Amino acid sequence: MYLPLAGQFFQTNHRRAMSRLGLAMGVAIGMDVGPLAAQNQVLTSARATAADAPSFTPLPPPSLNFYGSPGLLDTPSAEMMPDGQFSGSYSWFGGQGRLNLSFQALPWLSASFRYNGIKTNGAQIGGYDTYYDRGFDVRARLWREGRWRPEVTMGLQDFAGTGIYAAEYFVATKGFDTPALGGGPRSGKLKISAGLGWGRLGSHGAIGATGVRPSFVPGDTGGQISYDQWFRGDFAPFGGIEWQANDRWGFKAEYSSDAYVIETGAPNVFERETSVNFGAEYQASPRIRLGAYYLYGSELGVSAQFQLSPYHAQTAMSVPAPLPIVPRTNWAKQPEDWSADWAQSQDHRLTMRDRLEPLLAQDGLLLESLEIDGHSAEVRFRNPRYRSDAQAIGRAARAMSQALPASVETFRMVPVRSGMGLSAVEIRRSDLEALEFDANAADALLAVTGFSGAGPLSDMALVSEELYPSFSTSISPFFSPAYFDPARPFRLDVGIDFNAAYEPSPGWIIAASVRQRLAGNVKGGVASNSNLPHVRTDQSLYAQYGTTLENLYAARNWKLSPDLYARSTLGYFESMYGGVSTEILWKPVTSPLALGIEANYVLQRDYDQRLSFLNYKTFTGHASAYYEMGGGYLMQMDAGRYLAGDYGATFSLDRTFSNGWSVGGFFSLTNVSAEDFGEGSFDKGFRFRIPVGWLLGKPSRNSFGLTIRPVQRDGGQRVYVPGRLYGGIREAHRTSLIDQRARIWE
Repeated sequence: MYLPLAGQFFQTNHRRAMSRLGLAMGVAIGMDVGPLAAQNQVLTSARATAADAPSFTPLPPPSLNFYGSPGLLDTPSAEMMPDGQFSGSYSWFGGQGRLNLSFQALPWLSASFRYNGIKTNGAQIGGYDTYYDRGFDVRARLWREGRWRPEVTMGLQDFAGTGIYAAEYFVATKGFDTPALGGGPRSGKLKISAGLGWGRLGSHGAIGATGVRPSFVPGDTGGQISYDQWFRGDFAPFGGIEWQANDRWGFKAEYSSDAYVIETGAPNVFERETSVNFGAEYQASPRIRLGAYYLYGSELGVSAQFQLSPYHAQTAMSVPAPLPIVPRTNWAKQPEDWSADWAQSQDHRLTMRDRLEPLLAQDGLLLESLEIDGHSAEVRFRNPRYRSDAQAIGRAARAMSQALPASVETFRMVPVRSGMGLSAVEIRRSDLEALEFDANAADALLAVTGFSGAGPLSDMALVSEELYPSFSTSISPFFSPAYFDPARPFRLDVGIDFNAAYEPSPGWIIAASVRQRLAGNVKGGVASNSNLPHVRTDQSLYAQYGTTLENLYAARNWKLSPDLYARSTLGYFESMYGGVSTEILWKPVTSPLALGIEANYVLQRDYDQRLSFLNYKTFTGHASAYYEMGGGYLMQMDAGRYLAGDYGATFSLDRTFSNGWSVGGFFSLTNVSAEDFGEGSFDKGFRFRIPVGWLLGKPSRNSFGLTIRPVQRDGGQRVYVPGRLYGGIREAHRTSLIDQRARIWE
């Protein structure tokens, strides 16, 4: 488990209205609303309560089939989930269980991962009494539904697994409104789907063929893209109807073209008596849908679907309203109020720093330094509270408007992380005053905002005297999962991490984490059978001990130039490795491109995770290219030497939403052959991160997430080094700030 980021949704207009109302009330009763009096104002919180929301607001359709994709029962429909939606589902019938995870990566493209088990009734498939298998699906919409035109989608099912569920298809779906069952307030919806399938979906009732299709081979290690079978072999029609009768109930019927050749053969998992299936589904809550079914004339089945959307917060956000921006013309009435003579006095400048510091602290920001003259001011600050750096910059600007004299027109805000200034955002104070309540405030302010690299700290800067040295401690839960052991598909260790960090001066940190396992069964996992050095597959050996030293390291971060960042780390990086690491990153503030290089000399830690090492040591390093594609999409390419001594490259693509949700996938191709790599053929997987603020309704930079590989092997593996540069730096650069621009007013 890791906790690097968080996110949230806010009721911006509501809070702006509250700020405007509070200011109007103050003027009406003769209150002094100038900068000094504003420090004592008590600002209310904008809260969305459960009473404000309707009692039942289901997420948009469609419902999901047994494979976790939009569809009927065993067959797909052409529908797509709403953009960004994440779903999990479990279905069971006839001795088969399927656990599915799906993500709508683009409005027209979705991807799914599936883990399934098939009971073999003693006949065995691939030598197992229960055959467990993993697979990936991808679906692409070819065109949207029109007035007369159906929606059409192409799909590849189990295209990179062993191929036991492999199928390809084209499917069309058309919807029609109907009266709601029971006369409800919403109309019902009838959807008709029809398609043509290959592979699994071409195994019953075939009407033709396109070439010869390779057959499924039990025990195949899988993992490679099955180009040779796509849209080859027999093809057959399938289809069905779904009636969403009202907000709660839906009914389905389908004709399936899946003959279940393997399951109804020697294993005799179930009897296939007919091709027609029926089912009913109940929307138990806005996110949970339950179903019961009668399939193939002989079997009962059930399913549970759980859908989450980054755009629908689990808990309404509660956050104090921002400080109002009070136009200087409201309180600076005399010519002397606009004089810059005060800047000649060091005492006056120190007073400005001491006035600003508590205003920033009121919003959870920490003042690093203030550099000020009669007409401009630069504030460097830390942001430990808000996931959005744009929001933190906006709150810093509001605090400056409250604390600084009228003559100061130019505000320059510099977010600081790990002792490094990340960017300099320059805004005119008069623009803030003029645009606060403008209908297009976010875009209008962006047009007059400057972005540049943060230079070195000036000798004239007034540094906060309370930040260094600092010592902090924390306690957090940890969850360490292990997946897809044939004897037990899911294993988990849980416990507590005790963390401590000491920062003697800017850019320096000494940190440690002691882990106490409280319960778990990862230590019972299977022993490694890898042909490569066991750089990651000895996880069960590292799980044998209760109290361990998770990490202990010293690190320094610094800037070589406004666009060039550096890091050096020495110590025990993670549970399996320690050593020395150094990294350099080139990342201009206004560029979507970043380039980096990292070199590590590492030693494998002993299984007890104390201070000793095993005999294995290696040099590993990568050159990396990062590119922000806009819309929250980040592409990354890493090329170099991995822990097992293999050479190759890793490609990854992630999508990050404005509230901190993140979902992505990756794969690594190295000079290790598929045979030497073992099951899975090459390293690949997906990852997701959910912000704590999205769940709890409070501002936080924390999040929790998982990285899931279909199989953990030793090829294509990297060392985890705490504090890698890119992620924390790009969040405060121009592309991310533009994507978050509306939050500068929150």
